[in-house]
Amino acid sequence: MDLMGILGFLVVGLIAGVIARFLVPGPDPMGWVGTLILGIVGSFVGGTLAALVVGGTVTLSTAGIIGSIIGAIIVLLIWRAMGGRRGAVA
Repeated sequence: MDLMGILGFLVVGLIAGVIARFLVPGPDPMGWVGTLILGIVGSFVGGTLAALVVGGTVTLSTAGIIGSIIGAIIVLLIWRAMGGRRGAVA
């Protein structure tokens, strides 16, 4: 993967993470780096789910913006269910 591919992957991840946090509001104490990681992991989850549903192969690529957003929402909900907000005041 060349430099432009990596930068494109990071931009898609950041956009997916921001949109996922906008669609699932809540007090998540994560900054830009956390949002970027959320989007990247969500892209992997979305790509894997798409490959399982469609019957393709799981490859290292972005799942597309919609798949990345859906994957990021799933990862965010799992993060919250596992107690990812431990630092928040109840």
